[in-house]
Amino acid sequence: MPQALALTEDRRRSTGESHQALYPLLTVPGLPLTIPAARHPEQEQLEADLFFACCKIGGLSEHPLGIVQVHPTDQQLTLRLLAEPYVIHYWAEFLMPRPNTDSGVSHPCDKIIGIPGLRTRREGSGLRLYRPGMPACIVLTGFNPRWWERILNRLTPDYGLFNDVPDWTPLERAAYSAALELSFEPAAPFSSLLRRIRATAGPGPINGTDAWSSMGGFRLETTDGPPCPDLIRLLGHGPTGLGWEVRQKRCTCLCDHTHGDVGCNVTFQEPSTGKLVYYSNGKWGRMLDDARRRETITEMNHAAFSLGS
Repeated sequence: MPQALALTEDRRRSTGESHQALYPLLTVPGLPLTIPAARHPEQEQLEADLFFACCKIGGLSEHPLGIVQVHPTDQQLTLRLLAEPYVIHYWAEFLMPRPNTDSGVSHPCDKIIGIPGLRTRREGSGLRLYRPGMPACIVLTGFNPRWWERILNRLTPDYGLFNDVPDWTPLERAAYSAALELSFEPAAPFSSLLRRIRATAGPGPINGTDAWSSMGGFRLETTDGPPCPDLIRLLGHGPTGLGWEVRQKRCTCLCDHTHGDVGCNVTFQEPSTGKLVYYSNGKWGRMLDDARRRETITEMNHAAFSLGS
């Protein structure tokens, strides 16, 4: 059993899955359990689009993007979210597509807010996110799906969401096609990062993870990420890693070495694109006022079901 635990350790750390759930997947004796990549390009694209939409949320919990657990297969991705109404509200608001009513936008990508083509439907006790006509889906679990429906009913009159439209709208088709032609945010690295999102969580009560295009590469930022040696193993050449190479490092982790400044900075190189990923960990979550955090969460949970009332 200790050996089996070691073989699932890095995947458990990266996904939040339990050893009991992963043990049956240990089919090759002595080899650590890996994390499968998405099989279809459309699946990669949907996961990357979701990551870039949701990482803007920030957070008030220990779960980055509000994700408690990830279960990846080559066919789909299942995400267990934190069962807090404010988390579900943010996901619905940031993900669901709607027209941008700003008359000043001209690029097709800017004419849609949210993920173009995204639709949802109930699936048992979960919620399926999909794009009509495409072999891609993400299943959300861990909360009452009625919360999602109730929140969408609140948001639709004000935002004009497309969720009740069965097929793609012309605006969404144009936005999706235009986004595929851009090279700023390739899908594969960030689909893979979403499948390992728990690797970016640190020991503090707040774990926000954000990413955006920067200086010809990408910026990856955590509010209170893990010790840098752990992150480097989990995203680098560890058993479940992405093969990211460290190009530069300035780190204040106590388990590594200490400087007089605050925060950690690591520059990675992503091998599939050759682009640099500029990672920084602010460690600001460790100074959080917990009483105020809980009060804020209570207020936000109430507001999630009170929109438009």
